Amino acid sequence: MIKRFSIAALWMFWFISFHGMADQPEKDSLAGEVGGSALEFLDNLDSLLNLYYVKQSLMQDTSLVQESFESDSTSTSYPDSVYIVRLSKVPSVVSLPYNHIVRNYINVYTQKKKDKMEVMLGMSDYYFPLIEQIFDQEDLPVELKYMAVIESALNPRARSRAGAVGLWQFMYSTGKMYGLTINSLVDERRDPIRSTYAAARFLKDLYGLYHDWILVIAAYNCGPGNVNKAIRRSGGVKDYWKIYYRLPRETRGYVPAYIAAVYTMNYYRDHGLKPVTINIPVMRDTLIVQEDLHLCQVADVLHIPLQQLRDMNPQYRRDIIPGSIRPFTLVLPLQYTGKFIDFQDSIFTYKDSIYFDPSRKILAPQYTRYNPPPPKGCVKIYYTVKQGDNLGFISEWFHVRISDLRYWNHIRHNMIRVGQRLAVYVPKSKVSYYKKFNHYSFAEKQRLSGNSTIQPKGVKQGQPLDEHYEYYRVRRGDTIWEIARKYDGVTENDILKLNNLSRRDKIRPGQHLKIRRKS
Repeated sequence: MIKRFSIAALWMFWFISFHGMADQPEKDSLAGEVGGSALEFLDNLDSLLNLYYVKQSLMQDTSLVQESFESDSTSTSYPDSVYIVRLSKVPSVVSLPYNHIVRNYINVYTQKKKDKMEVMLGMSDYYFPLIEQIFDQEDLPVELKYMAVIESALNPRARSRAGAVGLWQFMYSTGKMYGLTINSLVDERRDPIRSTYAAARFLKDLYGLYHDWILVIAAYNCGPGNVNKAIRRSGGVKDYWKIYYRLPRETRGYVPAYIAAVYTMNYYRDHGLKPVTINIPVMRDTLIVQEDLHLCQVADVLHIPLQQLRDMNPQYRRDIIPGSIRPFTLVLPLQYTGKFIDFQDSIFTYKDSIYFDPSRKILAPQYTRYNPPPPKGCVKIYYTVKQGDNLGFISEWFHVRISDLRYWNHIRHNMIRVGQRLAVYVPKSKVSYYKKFNHYSFAEKQRLSGNSTIQPKGVKQGQPLDEHYEYYRVRRGDTIWEIARKYDGVTENDILKLNNLSRRDKIRPGQHLKIRRKS
């Protein structure tokens, strides 16, 4: 279910503490003991019915569902002594004690959700052999496979309310810690094989802490930090049933739910449960993909239902196998393996321009008439703004448009400041000529650009320009109103007053108007 822990929590046995644990025993109740774990379990059972193979199987034989619902009224219940004896006969190194909480869970599995349990029993034929092989290889008790029943109802697409994902319900941080790839394209928490190997390593690490499989199961659910805290508060005793009331409520139900699952999966026939035959290919093959591949390419060329491929490869979140990043696996029904190899080239090239458009691997921003490209045959140089400069002067000196200066330098309106570096595009053949403008006086720049060498009105020759003002050179067709609009916070009256003009006075091309800089 939910596993909240960190690397430190796993190895620092006595130094981790979590808040919210009750110090005093709480009274048992069916709602409390079954509600937490069973609620997630039942949600996963519901989502299990959405898998392709389950839908196909139920559509092919609708009598299976009807029989399951009708059989609820004839569910078999036994005295406690029968459950005790049956549990004692299950070959297991994990202790399987019986109590009323375990019985409550057995009733949930065998009576209240009998129809959906029958679907899950059918799915176990596919997943249990896979889990058993990995657990045997990792030298783990194979009966721990029943934890997957409680974790996900054997649904690789299961997702808890807390965000735990997959057959073994790994949280993001836990999955990353145990080497699972989790990104926008791949989530190996949903890969039955990779996630089972990760779960095996996690279980072995937990056993290295507790040397007790029941405590391992509890820690898998709530994290070793919570189990450690319960052990400390119980005087250091390492016995699940003695620290029971100091564990989170959900974990109190988790171990009994596991024991009930072991019982149900071994004695379902005695309760009238009939596994639904799921037409999922038990015979399958795994191929290594080292190029980008879309599941639709495989489905269309080999004529396999896309949803079937998705259910056999649930780790691919967007149907894309990013083999170009690193090798990934593709699981196919065994009868399609040869076809895939024979038609491999056709599969990878099928609609590849649609699924993996190579023309979009290298893209640059596109120019439009509103953001034109730099002039052809020009290179960029920089000009440092001096006192008295404005965009009108600079545009004349460098023979460019004011609008281009604004665009090249991301300038709104016409505001520039002394010391600001402006990018200017000039012809390649005149780079050295224009670069010298940084060292010329105002009069020299005016003379070289063909304008009057007289400084703006009110400023004597050679006198430094007032940094609080700038000067605008009137052009043909300009009006005071149009000039005022070029400057933030400047009005017609401001310009008239500052330059001792009246509304009746006319302005002439070449005339310089004093403009107060915005503070």
